[in-house]
Amino acid sequence: MRKFVLSIGLVAAALGAVPASAQAWRLQPNIRNQIQSDINQLDTQIQRATQRRTLSQREATGLRRDARQLQRTYNQYGRNGLTRAEVTTLEVRINTLRQKLRLDRRDWDGRRG
Repeated sequence: MRKFVLSIGLVAAALGAVPASAQAWRLQPNIRNQIQSDINQLDTQIQRATQRRTLSQREATGLRRDARQLQRTYNQYGRNGLTRAEVTTLEVRINTLRQKLRLDRRDWDGRRG
């Protein structure tokens, strides 16, 4: 019985010594909403640029494909909640797609890349 009580005490002490940084990271709901909003804005910007003819159909098709893939990744990550690494990955991909859109709008060559 004494060994059992000692082992419970050791486990309790070990669990109490877990640093705060090892605790689960909780995603704020506004971050999740912001990521979804950013993806939706990219779709809208691609559509507007196509209508204004600052993007060719070929450029728009590639950018739409990238945006759909980004949305799929977001949906896949979001099934079990987003981790810090997943949020970082999504933010990097959103920023990369924004930059591609910006560059394709300004090149005036009608080709992707």
